[in-house]
Amino acid sequence: MTLVALSASYGAGGSVIGPALAERLDVPFIDRAIPLAVADRLDVPYDDAAAHDEQVSTGWLQRVLSGFVGADTGAPAPLPPDTFSSEDFQRATEDVLRHQAATGEGVILGRGSIVLLREDPRALRVRLDGPPARRVEQAMHLDASLGREEAERALRNFDRTHAAYLQQFYGVDIRDSTLYHLVLDSTCLELSDCVEVIDRVARSHRAGLRPGSTDGSGNPR
Repeated sequence: MTLVALSASYGAGGSVIGPALAERLDVPFIDRAIPLAVADRLDVPYDDAAAHDEQVSTGWLQRVLSGFVGADTGAPAPLPPDTFSSEDFQRATEDVLRHQAATGEGVILGRGSIVLLREDPRALRVRLDGPPARRVEQAMHLDASLGREEAERALRNFDRTHAAYLQQFYGVDIRDSTLYHLVLDSTCLELSDCVEVIDRVARSHRAGLRPGSTDGSGNPR
């Protein structure tokens, strides 16, 4: 079993590398499936959870963070009906991640997984990054509909919001190298090569775990 937590900056190719890595390791990819699992936990329609998930990434999170990142990051879109709160959604998302981690396998993209799993010796924590200019170019390459101005604006908003989210809710600096076992510049390496590198490190990490060691909750592996 192999468990990988991925943190990816905007344009670093996390949405490509994550699923490809999961397929290569033959483990679940945990990102798009989260709203469905959260809907089950909160007993709400999947469409409501999916819409709320989208707004957590844009409207609600930006509204929450605007007070301390120094400026409003954009006008939030309306949230779905108030069948559950954003705090409920966040807690349920964390529960989903911990439940998946308890299985000992999966590739988890974002969602604060690098922080939630930092005490779990089974989890390989990986950061995907690169110089802003190259990340803008890669974002445009991965999404042909993106113009340069739109990509640059998205990079500024995503990077600032992502960093502020980890600082506000978990008290960590996204640039802290101790959060990660491996940091890759995925703008100067082919994305397929990044998958290869993480795959090899993940297998080595798994092989190096001591028999009888426990996860972050004290449960045996």
